Amino acid sequence: MGIAIDRRVLLGFVLAIGVISGCGQKADSVRPSLPPSASDLVLLKSAALCDRKADFIKKQAPATYQTSAWGSGQEILVSQAKSTSHGEGSYFFDEDGLLIGALFTFPKGLPLDPYPVLRDTLSRLKPSLEFYLNISQLETKTTMDASALYETGDEKTTTQYLVTGSPKHPILLQASFTIDPYVRLFSPYRKEFLDRLRSANTGKNGPNIESQGSEDKEPFTSLQQFARGQTAQLAYCGNKNYDAAADAYQRAIASGFTNKVWLAEAHHKLGLSWAAKGQFENAKTEMLQSLSIRPNIPEVLNNVGTVHLKLGDKAAAVGVFERAVTLRPNYAVARYNLAEAIEQTNPKRAVAEYETYLALVEGNPEEDTRAAQARERIKNLKQ
Repeated sequence: MGIAIDRRVLLGFVLAIGVISGCGQKADSVRPSLPPSASDLVLLKSAALCDRKADFIKKQAPATYQTSAWGSGQEILVSQAKSTSHGEGSYFFDEDGLLIGALFTFPKGLPLDPYPVLRDTLSRLKPSLEFYLNISQLETKTTMDASALYETGDEKTTTQYLVTGSPKHPILLQASFTIDPYVRLFSPYRKEFLDRLRSANTGKNGPNIESQGSEDKEPFTSLQQFARGQTAQLAYCGNKNYDAAADAYQRAIASGFTNKVWLAEAHHKLGLSWAAKGQFENAKTEMLQSLSIRPNIPEVLNNVGTVHLKLGDKAAAVGVFERAVTLRPNYAVARYNLAEAIEQTNPKRAVAEYETYLALVEGNPEEDTRAAQARERIKNLKQ
């Protein structure tokens, strides 16, 4: 029996559902292939994502950096003159002391002609955003330049490049690196990051667009704590830490999500944290609260079913598993859980559900372990 839980957060709050259990069961679907990401421009030279703040500071020469608050965390700023990247480097640490994001800014632009590998990568990526940007410091012949934001990365991290200039001669303005739970907070198109590219006389030589850039509609504290919860719950930086995850989700909820999708998912994830800590009554309360906000989410229903089983209420579990597969007939994990729950009371239907599960996961190597268990149970139920 597994609990479904998202493993990657993308821009726009996209959920990719997976499974945690003692058997190491994984995602319900195969992860899509990753975008091209090779680069010969190394900006994170003296640090790596998930580094500890104390270790990072030890590598810095005295008086080469400044610190400032970043929500409940901290930003360490290394000036362009003292940065090995030749740009202004900002390193962002959460309240647990983990490096969860970095931003490099080049107000005058960094020509990418010397970096053929990165240029090739950018040429094979489709821009996630295109817009005109007014940067008075930029050493180009125009004050308004077409700019493009590119996004790439690997299974746990996202890299974004803000580029201007021509396709043959791109110029880098900013680059951000972050672990995926924080990707929403590290787009170079955020207003506070675009402002770092602008000087005091921005707008005198072209249209004034100082208000350009995205701003959060949800409280920053809620978004930051939700990302912290994801980081701890899904082990983005080491081992899973359900105490930190539960604390973070509770603080995210308390600071006030206004969007019901965010609020419902925060209650859901808090429920998952309580379940992982063995506090199943608390888990049920939070998951039911999530369903009261968004009633028909198959993943939440599946997880509520698992919690009901932990609390000994098999009838309630069967009911929500059935709702999950009715809402999403190809939800393989929920079908497996339903089959397991009705083995004793309705073995004939259990066989049918196991067989449907097997048809849905055929060719998915991530389901090999559970598929083998399903075949064995079908064999035993048919005897």
